[in-house]
Amino acid sequence: MSLATIHARALSGLVAEAVAVEVHLAPGLPGLSIVGLPEAAVREAKDRVRAAIQTCGYRVPPRRITINLAPADLPKEGGRFDLAIALGILVASGQLPAEPLQALEVLGELSLSGEIRPVRGALPAALAASREGRALLLPAANREEARLAPGAQVIAATHLAELCTALHGGPLPCEPPGAPPPATPRYPDLAEVRGQAQAKRALEIAAAGGHSLLMSGPPGAGKTLLAQRLPGLLPPLSEAEALEVAAVASVARGQFEAADWGRRPWRAPHHTASGVALVGGGPSPRPGEITLAHHGVLFLDELPEFSREVLEVLREPLESGQITISRAARQREFPARFQLVAAMNPCPCGYLGDSRQSCRCTPDQISRYRSRLSGPLLDRIDLHLSVPRVDSRQLTEASAPAGESSAQVRARVVAARERQRARNPLGVCNAWLDLAGLQALAPLAPAAQTLATQALERLGLSARGYHRVLKLARTIADLAGEEIIGSAALAEALRLRERPAEPG
Repeated sequence: MSLATIHARALSGLVAEAVAVEVHLAPGLPGLSIVGLPEAAVREAKDRVRAAIQTCGYRVPPRRITINLAPADLPKEGGRFDLAIALGILVASGQLPAEPLQALEVLGELSLSGEIRPVRGALPAALAASREGRALLLPAANREEARLAPGAQVIAATHLAELCTALHGGPLPCEPPGAPPPATPRYPDLAEVRGQAQAKRALEIAAAGGHSLLMSGPPGAGKTLLAQRLPGLLPPLSEAEALEVAAVASVARGQFEAADWGRRPWRAPHHTASGVALVGGGPSPRPGEITLAHHGVLFLDELPEFSREVLEVLREPLESGQITISRAARQREFPARFQLVAAMNPCPCGYLGDSRQSCRCTPDQISRYRSRLSGPLLDRIDLHLSVPRVDSRQLTEASAPAGESSAQVRARVVAARERQRARNPLGVCNAWLDLAGLQALAPLAPAAQTLATQALERLGLSARGYHRVLKLARTIADLAGEEIIGSAALAEALRLRERPAEPG
């Protein structure tokens, strides 16, 4: 046989696209060429594959070898095709039987010694192979990750020589799909934070409705401590959500640790992060921080210190829950349904309105500092919260009440989310309701309608701001077990949307 075809998978965003690795041997001067839009790492595979085959005691035939990666218009990157190319050469030259590989898809990078190294995106590849009814042959280091895919049949290999010996014996035995490990994530407890009753209430509302939150307060007030406890207030991930989180980690980090199964993502990029780091991108687009925070929390500390151009790229995903990255030759969509939690100081020195230390900033400095955040971005943040300094007695007295634990608050959050899911056929939380869903699912009591009219006239709310107030009020009513939004829920929502007044 002078022609062999091995099935493989290329990464296209979070999707594992089918690729046929076709190997053809022809008479002529010895050489090996790879076609089919390969990038540099794929073109270099010919040297890795040649050395691995020879090291394992097999031979590269002294013929003209052409390797086609089909479809030709799909970009191919990385070393994930090394193993498929090596097996294709051995099958085409008659050194391996073709039958055991016909129902398999193959992934793996080769070292010069023949060792099979792990690749990125094993979980999406396992999901795609399972849908096609094929088993997936991949590096042993990716085994546990791939077995998380429902219905996946996995064959793990560690070395090319051992794999070739096994293939001479017939079809390879498949490992059955593994049950997802028990989800036992541990998060910082809310009870560890002293005082800050209003901030804890805002965190509970944010968790119950999936709302974004901006906290403003002096240094050391506890803004970061509070934000770190939000993941522990969120409901447990469903199996489908946990699978999406694992797939994102598999593509972005190269491997997903089974111990992280069921953990809500927490991402806290530094304020020097670029726009590409935040939303994703690059010549071959990869996920950014907002996608890594999918179904979790994105925390931006010192929000005004981020570049304004960087912050503006958050506007689209905060509305749509996804990000589309376009390049000249390709376009990728990544999920980005995250909760934004941001923290900032009220002024450049940080002590405006502080009870212990006076502010040194002029009104002009404060105005310039706050103007780093655009109105459209602030309008997309649901809760605006002032976090004052904690009273010293609450910090030092051992007898001071610790407050509710995360588990107690989470129970109320889960109950509120269940009410939202039962009410909404799409099953989304209140923060992601569209306009039609909001109008249908957020009825106002007569007194609340009067209050809403007065608020629109006096506060100058935009249409988006008013709709976000309604979403907040819907969540507050859900926490109280009320189907109709009353004036108390709407008034609390309006207070939580109030921004600090400009100085002077």
